[in-house]
Amino acid sequence: MMDKKELEKSLRMAIQWLTGPGRVADDRPVGSRGEAFHYRHWNGAIRGEYAVAEKKWDSFCPCWHTGQAVKALVLAARALNEDHLLTEAEICAGFLLGNQLQSGPDAGLILAYEDHVDQVNTSAVLESLDGLFLLGKASGKEQYTRSAMAALNWEADHSWQPDKGMFFDSYHPVRRRFEFGDACSSSRPLLDDAVFLTGWEISGESRFRDIAVATAETLLKNENPDGNWLCYLPCQVETQTIHPRHAYWWGRPMLKVGRTSGDDRYIRLFRRSVQWYSQAIRRDGGLFRGTGVDFNTDSFGHATSGSACACMMFMDLAALDQDLRWMLRAEQCLDFCMKMQLTHPADPRLEGAIIEKILPPDGSEQTPYYIRDLGTIFFIQAAAEYLLTCAAGK
Repeated sequence: MMDKKELEKSLRMAIQWLTGPGRVADDRPVGSRGEAFHYRHWNGAIRGEYAVAEKKWDSFCPCWHTGQAVKALVLAARALNEDHLLTEAEICAGFLLGNQLQSGPDAGLILAYEDHVDQVNTSAVLESLDGLFLLGKASGKEQYTRSAMAALNWEADHSWQPDKGMFFDSYHPVRRRFEFGDACSSSRPLLDDAVFLTGWEISGESRFRDIAVATAETLLKNENPDGNWLCYLPCQVETQTIHPRHAYWWGRPMLKVGRTSGDDRYIRLFRRSVQWYSQAIRRDGGLFRGTGVDFNTDSFGHATSGSACACMMFMDLAALDQDLRWMLRAEQCLDFCMKMQLTHPADPRLEGAIIEKILPPDGSEQTPYYIRDLGTIFFIQAAAEYLLTCAAGK
């Protein structure tokens, strides 16, 4: 078994980084992309990407990253029995609520800019919501649940394509239309975090359950390779490479869809997604962003966040099958994440952060470490879920 005291120590360090240096407190945009997003305010947002050699921050998609940070902090509050972490989660949630449209024809839309500074990604909105749902339940404050439900309703009303079982994915809020073309992802079957099932459980509205099941059916039809979906972004058909968190976003929710619908086909698909991770994870628990359909990889460009996601799916299967071998695989991934943590850096602002990837050499002697907030965020989620699982099993 993993040393739970060491894991708790690592978890607390990660939380301290996330809620300290990793979070915006001066209301200033993060990096040049951050300035282009034109958010109303920045306080509570999680800083996105940091190249250690350049000592430079930038943003990619602060909304869904911050939403996942909310989720991480709520889980950590429960795992560590520290309610003050809910207050930290509320600070992060304030960034999301402050950048959600409250009135007008697009009321409820969260301005989750990602691939383009002027377009909202549907996937980024959906990945912002699970944290709000969890925070609403844990804090007893309905404002977070209402915010998540408003965003979910907007997506059900505007981006959902019932005839295709997919979502339009790039919305221009000024032009009030979805954008298409080579630079945009026109449609995808987004099952991320099974948030439509959560919306159905809260509201009782059957259309949310129907959307989740129809999306899962589309994914079942278009599965390739086993347990994954090369045909959809952010996977790359041209290079035959699979995104390291793809099977997590769409494979993990299949377990909940299967249990809700009673259809074992979805649970079998969940198992195949776990098997994909089982083959993709390296001997030491690491994972590479550039993982091919044949499981060959690049030599650099790790994805520690992917290892953390694999950890959570291994734990899911361990619980489903009552098979401790999958818990050992989860511990393997957690161990890798802990080894990627900066515990005594020269720059104290980086203490506790999880290194997301090692960049290829550039000919200089500069540090090739690259920090993405997602490495730390998903490690916190995985570590918290592990501790909760151990506590439940006594």
